[in-house]
Amino acid sequence: MEEKSTDEIAAIFSAAGDSVTVINADANFAAYGTRTGSSETETEWKAMIQRNTEHLEIIKAYKKVDGTTSIWTSESFTAIDAAITTGKAIYS
Repeated sequence: MEEKSTDEIAAIFSAAGDSVTVINADANFAAYGTRTGSSETETEWKAMIQRNTEHLEIIKAYKKVDGTTSIWTSESFTAIDAAITTGKAIYS
């Protein structure tokens, strides 16, 4: 296995931003339904929030090939940490 390139790390961080957007898009299920017109149930919506929250937790934990050193350098996780907290509050 090779170390991730700078471009790969940037793409992973960008994908994290997509999950942040999904989690932060709506304050509650009613707002989600109004905004999207989706026919999803609240249970399905919460499952989507949980998947995105878990995705963020996995991304934060990415390590280099050595298994101990983080792949992250100067990236700010402020928005990601906030989205994890918000997401857990929604589906818990």
